[in-house]
Amino acid sequence: MLNLSQLFYSGTEKDCLLANIDLSPNQKEAMEDAQKLVRQALRDGLPATLGKFAGEDVATHPRFFTQGSWSYKTINSPAILPPQQADLDDGAYLPLSFVSEIQKPSHASIIYFEAVEEVLGLLTDKHGWKLITDKPTCTRIEISSEAHIDIPLYAIPDHEFALLKEAASARRLTLDRAIDMAEQDAWTALPANMVLLAHRENDWISSDPRPIKQWFTQQVALKGEQLRRIVRYLKAFRDFQWRDGGPTSILLMAAVASVFEKRDRRDDVALLDVVRQLPNVLRDGVDHPADRTEPVESLTARFTKEEIEEFANKLGVLCEYLSACLQSSNPAQACIWMQSQFGPRFPNAPARIAGVTASETIASAASVYAASPLVGRTEAG
Repeated sequence: MLNLSQLFYSGTEKDCLLANIDLSPNQKEAMEDAQKLVRQALRDGLPATLGKFAGEDVATHPRFFTQGSWSYKTINSPAILPPQQADLDDGAYLPLSFVSEIQKPSHASIIYFEAVEEVLGLLTDKHGWKLITDKPTCTRIEISSEAHIDIPLYAIPDHEFALLKEAASARRLTLDRAIDMAEQDAWTALPANMVLLAHRENDWISSDPRPIKQWFTQQVALKGEQLRRIVRYLKAFRDFQWRDGGPTSILLMAAVASVFEKRDRRDDVALLDVVRQLPNVLRDGVDHPADRTEPVESLTARFTKEEIEEFANKLGVLCEYLSACLQSSNPAQACIWMQSQFGPRFPNAPARIAGVTASETIASAASVYAASPLVGRTEAG
């Protein structure tokens, strides 16, 4: 029997799946630099531009909160270029009074989008980026063929801005600096029922990105970093198996967390435990883990039955291959099988695969492995 964990995650070797799906330092720096430029452009230009579109003074600078996989620390580099891209979601926030004071509040979301896109159009022209304005809930800036930044537009309670101004005065800081320093604390204080998201077709919708982040942070704190790694492995699997589409990241996070159990120093066993259960989890339906409304939002309801069955079947194949690898005595074949599922980012390094006894493997697992139909094959299927 084999132990493939060093090829999934290693604290000493650079060549492992987790390291190979990380953003490169250049990719990360480019996205962070672009994020700073976007924020500064909106802070500098949005109040006057909003006033022009609204026909009245708007003196408030926006605030920003990073959300999505970047904030969950589950972001991966793209597996297939094109069409895949790394994504940074950076929400822009204005006070709710902006919505209520516009003469026609139903037009406030349109004005918000138009003003943001006028400001960002100047920025994208300057840097040779592409401004994309057909997304229902955000404005997108494509900074390269490999990465983009999404800017969803929110309205939040006014008192948060008043608190920031007081903090700026007390600390003798600029407002922008106070915003930067206070975002983390203010984020947790926002009322859950008063966060609105601008929508190009539906004006404003109630949408708060905080609960899912808080839920996942709590899950990792409770169950350990191995949970975050398993989510990232399955996102890498998805990105190799589907050039476009596949199960959403939030669906994978919720499904994985519902069945994950820690396996000490055995990411391969922990992953197998999860993928053995995921097909039935998906077929049974997965609810949004941070939704407290009635009825609870279903994450699987976003897909057709045929799509869910496709997801389940591909995860079933991954389970077969991984189970066969762990039972195998051929490290070279195990690498071939894993690359058929994860692509070339899974290392072809059979010398680093350790042999283990059955008792050692069982001690790391929740249950004894069933026989795999792949055992005995000599090439990837």
